[in-house]
Amino acid sequence: MAAPTNGKKLVPEEEHPRKAFGLAAHDSSGLLSPFHFSRRNNGDTDVTIKILYCGICHSDLHSIKNEWKNTIYPIVAGHEIVGEIIEVGSNVKNLKLGDKAGVGCMVESCRSCPSCISGFENYCPGMILTYNSVHPKDGTMTYGGYSDMIVVDQDFVVRIPENLPLDKAAPLLCAGITVYSPMKYNGLNTPGKHLGVVGLGGLGHVAVKFGKAFGMKVTVISSSPNKEKEAIERLGADAFLVSRSDEQMKAAVASMDGIIDTVSATHPIPPLLSLLKPNGKMILVGAPEKPLEVPAFTLIFGGKNLSGSMIGGIKDTQEMIDFAGKHNLTADIELISADYVNKAIERLAKADVRYRFVIDIANTLKSNI
Repeated sequence: MAAPTNGKKLVPEEEHPRKAFGLAAHDSSGLLSPFHFSRRNNGDTDVTIKILYCGICHSDLHSIKNEWKNTIYPIVAGHEIVGEIIEVGSNVKNLKLGDKAGVGCMVESCRSCPSCISGFENYCPGMILTYNSVHPKDGTMTYGGYSDMIVVDQDFVVRIPENLPLDKAAPLLCAGITVYSPMKYNGLNTPGKHLGVVGLGGLGHVAVKFGKAFGMKVTVISSSPNKEKEAIERLGADAFLVSRSDEQMKAAVASMDGIIDTVSATHPIPPLLSLLKPNGKMILVGAPEKPLEVPAFTLIFGGKNLSGSMIGGIKDTQEMIDFAGKHNLTADIELISADYVNKAIERLAKADVRYRFVIDIANTLKSNI
C-alpha cells in the first residue's frame, strides 16, 4: 500500500538527484551557455519551484564576470525568481502546490545570530546567497534563477499576490526590497515627507514608485537632463534635479528629509548631503567601486546621517511584496527570451535598458538552445 501523500508529491528514489537545466558562465568573459546540473532533493521543509520568470540584476553582471573577485565557476546567476510551487515537503506549513512564489537574494542563514533572530537574515554572517554560495544542507553550490527549477527552504520563499503580473513582480525581489527596507527603517515612508532619489535606473525607478505609494513628495536627482520627462510624466515624480547644475542644486539645499542613493558609478557625495534638512538621512544602496570622499564637516554641520543598506529580511520582503500588491506596484521591464540573455547582458553593461530585463524562463529556456 502506498504511503499517504496528503496532497504532496512524492518523488521516486530513482529520480534523484534532481536534474535541472540553465544558463551558466564558465569564465570571466561572462558568456552564458547551456548548462545541465543537479538540484538537491526536496526535503521536509523545502518547496520546489518551477521557475517562470527571472530578472537580470546588475549584481548578476558583476558576478558572471568575476568583477568582485569571488566567483566560483560555473555560475548560474539570477536572484529575482518567480514561479509556481510544484512540490512541498511534509513539514511545509504556509505554502502549497500551485502557489505563485518568489525567491530573492538569499536561500538560507544561520537562524541563531542576533541578526537572524531580529528578522535581518540579510545581515547574517552565515547568509547563503541564491547563487555562488555553498549550501550547508548538502555542501553543493547554489545556482540561481537562470534555470528551469529551484529547491528552497520554505522560510526563504515569499508568496506573490495574485493581482501582480509575475514578470513585472520578479525585480521587486531584489530591486524592490533594496529600496523598501531602508525607506521603512529610516522613516522615509511617511506621507508628506520629501524624498530624494539619486539615479533613475533599475533601483531608482522602483524607489520613485514606492515613495509615491507612501504618499511622499519625490524628487529625482540625475546627471542626465533627458530623464526629466520620464521621471515626472511616466513615473510620477514631483520634481527633477540635474545634479550637474549648480543653480538647481543650490536652490534645493536643505529641502529633503531623506535621500536614497541608487547609483553604482563613482559620484560626488557632499553636494547630495547639502540637499538634506538638518538631521536628514542619506542611504546608499548603490555600491561604487572606489572609496567615498566625504569631508567630516559635511556631516557635522546640520547633523547629517550617511548610511548603507543591503536588501532586507524575509519578513520585510513579504511585507514589501504585499504592499506592492495592494498598490499595484511593479517594475518597468523588458521581457526577453533565454536566447537573448547574452545580448541583454551587453546592453545592461551600457545601461541600455528601461528598467529591468526579465527572462521568460518557462516559455523560452529549452535544453537545446
